[in-house]
Amino acid sequence: MLMRLIVLYRPQSEFSRVVEEFIENYKRRHEGERLEIVNYDSRDGSATASLYDIMQQPAILALREDGSVLKTWEGSTMPLMDEVASYTYS
Repeated sequence: MLMRLIVLYRPQSEFSRVVEEFIENYKRRHEGERLEIVNYDSRDGSATASLYDIMQQPAILALREDGSVLKTWEGSTMPLMDEVASYTYS
């Protein structure tokens, strides 16, 4: 079962509006599911990007309980919300 869903992006970038709209719509559509929002340029963001080999932002990571990656999406094209949500079910 999925333990974490991380959205990694730069709030002051050209993609910020698209990512923030995705986050808002995802939260509204999938109540109760928690998204971790991480600034790509923060210490945690840099560590996360390095740990999971993230080369582009924005990025969304679906992680298992043990921290292993189920799926990543990178780049300016956001995935479908239902596709992301499908990784939250066991």
